[in-house]
Amino acid sequence: MDNKDTGSCCQPDSKADTDQFIRMIDLNRNSHAPVIRETTSTISFRDRSDHFLARLGVNRMGHIVEPGIYRLGNPDADSPVFVSANYTLSFDALRSSLAGIDCYILVIDTKGINVWCAAGKGTFGTAEIVYRIRWSGLSDIIKHRNIILPQLSAPGVSAHEVRRLSGFNVEYGPVRARDLPEYLKTHTATPEMRRVRFTFRERLVLTPIELTHIVLPTLIAALILYLLAGPFAAFIAILIAFTGAVLFPVLYPFIPTQDFSTKGLILGAIVTIPFAATIAAGSELLLWERIVAVLTTFLLTASVTAYLALNFTGCTTHTSRTGVKKEIFRYVPLMALMAVTGMLLLIILGITRLMEVI
Repeated sequence: MDNKDTGSCCQPDSKADTDQFIRMIDLNRNSHAPVIRETTSTISFRDRSDHFLARLGVNRMGHIVEPGIYRLGNPDADSPVFVSANYTLSFDALRSSLAGIDCYILVIDTKGINVWCAAGKGTFGTAEIVYRIRWSGLSDIIKHRNIILPQLSAPGVSAHEVRRLSGFNVEYGPVRARDLPEYLKTHTATPEMRRVRFTFRERLVLTPIELTHIVLPTLIAALILYLLAGPFAAFIAILIAFTGAVLFPVLYPFIPTQDFSTKGLILGAIVTIPFAATIAAGSELLLWERIVAVLTTFLLTASVTAYLALNFTGCTTHTSRTGVKKEIFRYVPLMALMAVTGMLLLIILGITRLMEVI
């Protein structure tokens, strides 16, 4: 796939990766069809445990399904064929939605990445789909020449190239796998099926993995702040992490502006207000120390919250890869300036307190 703007938030893989896939197509053109595996629509306790660990970010790249062709139910040569990523959450969402439907599932190798991000990275792309069609011997298994892809894979797939290289027509299904049974009645997606949402539940399930990623840096920052400015500053460090990883996705649709960065800056500023009021009302510090403490709290809380907010750009189609790049170039320098200024002011406060003690 060319290194064009795919509309997805994730960076594409290098051209070498794409070329490798193309070479694999040629090398395996005459290879024997692999064994057709069987699967069910039942999500077991083991599957749910895997989902739980995936949501926590534990063994992030280990939640993988073996690429290949899978039989669900008792499909025949006229049964539909669905294409999925080899990420367990993607594969399980598909097969669990197809209960009672006899079909085949063609799992392609997306390196354990979900459909949306894999489409942006190029692993859920034209070359890999064509390769898997040939490698699996799909044309010998079914009589028709149609494959159904998830709608969110569209940024990475050139449908006419798939048809030219494999002879198979690409049909884009709905955004959500659970709409597939209704979609299959007419093979037409309604506007509601095409609409991408970012619901409260979808936002909330993202928070555990974000917390997992920042828990260690947060504890280190809290310890440093405790030594520099006391327990109140350490508590603010923990609050900043909670604000960026939990409050931001929960309150996302209610925060004004479109950019994730400015939403984060606004939320960080709002969270600062009660702490600023507490500091301003304190009698232990001199006036200039209170002013510096309030300014430090604002600068650190707003900048770090905004930075953490950028992590969620890859979780929704509300922004494109181009939009993410614009945000990074526009706001990250500002965040860095605010954070560095806040740290310098914090160090000054810490030195002042130390000198007062001595």
